[in-house]
Amino acid sequence: MNFRHRAFGLVQALAVVLSLAMPLVIVASSADARVGGGSSSGSRGSRTFSAPPSTSTAPNTAQPFNRTITQPGSPGLNTPAGGGFFNRPGMGLFGGLAAGFLGAGLLGMLFGGGLFGGLGGFSSIIGLLLQIAVIVFLVRMAMAWWQRRHETQAAYAGNGPSPLGAQATYGSGMSGFGLGSGSTPVQILPADYETFERLLGEVQQAWSDEDVARYSSLATPEMVSYFAHDLQENKQRNVVNKVTGTKLLQGDLAEAWREGETDYASVAMRYSVIDTYVDRTTGRVVEGNGQPEEVTEVWTFLRPRGGNWELSAIQQSS
Repeated sequence: MNFRHRAFGLVQALAVVLSLAMPLVIVASSADARVGGGSSSGSRGSRTFSAPPSTSTAPNTAQPFNRTITQPGSPGLNTPAGGGFFNRPGMGLFGGLAAGFLGAGLLGMLFGGGLFGGLGGFSSIIGLLLQIAVIVFLVRMAMAWWQRRHETQAAYAGNGPSPLGAQATYGSGMSGFGLGSGSTPVQILPADYETFERLLGEVQQAWSDEDVARYSSLATPEMVSYFAHDLQENKQRNVVNKVTGTKLLQGDLAEAWREGETDYASVAMRYSVIDTYVDRTTGRVVEGNGQPEEVTEVWTFLRPRGGNWELSAIQQSS
């Protein structure tokens, strides 16, 4: 009888472990491809929880954010929204990291490695957790500063965001941006479209080079934290995700608006890339056929007054 109870308890435990571990494995495998991991990450200020308008480039609704620091009703520093065991309000970036560690530990248990077997033992996990704690602390400090700056600016913002008015046609000589803005409060000029196209290429290049430091001038601290986390997962898998041959095929403006002293622009882009995984040790291609594939996403950029455009969010087109 004792044995039967123990066996039943073991089956229950394994069922719980599998129910927690399998979604994490699926998320990890689908979230590694190209910049942004094929998921929707980042923030769009006070419009984070409003879908960008559809465009001819992205006629389908943009997917809601899987990862964001923004809470509903607040444009500042916030915690991730949405469902899921580890995606609960209040867990923040550390919650997502904890999910990865727990997933690794659960899989280690399933394959006989122990809870921390895959992470090099107790001393290694303590050291790793200390490093993660420092990173999380620094990211939170950066985002707290970002929130204070936006709150100060919002105090002088009057009635808040204004809708984009009538649009004029613009075609880039370099590519195919279709819609521009010829009205206040935010004018998106030809030079801005060229910047968006340049950032598309530079963000992909920094990803392939695993150059996190380069992202500090290309994206917001929030997006940098996501890129750093995803690149670290690739390192744990001993692979490098090479995204090459980035070429913008078509793009148009979904919307542009102003919040305080910060301009926002959400731009639909259809582009082609060659997306492969390379073994970090041998350089051998382990995933990908080396052929260009087309991707349609909505990228949101922000620009503080007197500053440069930075990547603030990436959303997949449904």
